Amino acid sequence: MDYQILQAKSELLRRMSADDFARLRPHLASVFLELRAPMETAGQKIEAVYFLESGLASVVARTSAATEAEVGIIGFEGMTGSALVMGDDQANFDCYVQSTCEALRMEAAPFVEALEDSPTLRPFLLRYVQYFHVQTSYTASINARQSLEVRLARWLLMCSDRTVGDRLMITHEFLSIMLGVRRPGVTVGLQM
Repeated sequence: MDYQILQAKSELLRRMSADDFARLRPHLASVFLELRAPMETAGQKIEAVYFLESGLASVVARTSAATEAEVGIIGFEGMTGSALVMGDDQANFDCYVQSTCEALRMEAAPFVEALEDSPTLRPFLLRYVQYFHVQTSYTASINARQSLEVRLARWLLMCSDRTVGDRLMITHEFLSIMLGVRRPGVTVGLQM
């Protein structure tokens, strides 16, 4: 096992084969991302993939009425750029920093090249894409059928699972966007 794999804080990088990690390693750059920094924009070409090491990223769907709701959360277990893994070069949703992040950034071109050159990298990452698909499906189901209190509790647990420590710096306004509700509803839900 490669010592640098063991040092990786990204769960995906830590679990991939040593050969695949060696293929990606020269192209990974450590970055710090501020709150609300865009990582992907719906309908735009994906410029880079981010393997999160700390913090949270929100995958957000926008409606034609210019409202938005979170459909997925990415933490140290995941990555952005799922569309690239599936052979597309455009983002389907917005993705931005929800809680300041440390990440390893890789330009899209060498990432796609690595996917094409390695017989094991794409199948490995497709398992993550499947996991993320399941997460977004459950999110849709919960958001459609459960009370605000249940949705809020689920969201807080999802964030807690992906962060270190017991503090999450977030405003009621931002939380209302994540849950797809009005801000006063978040205040009421937090008081339950």
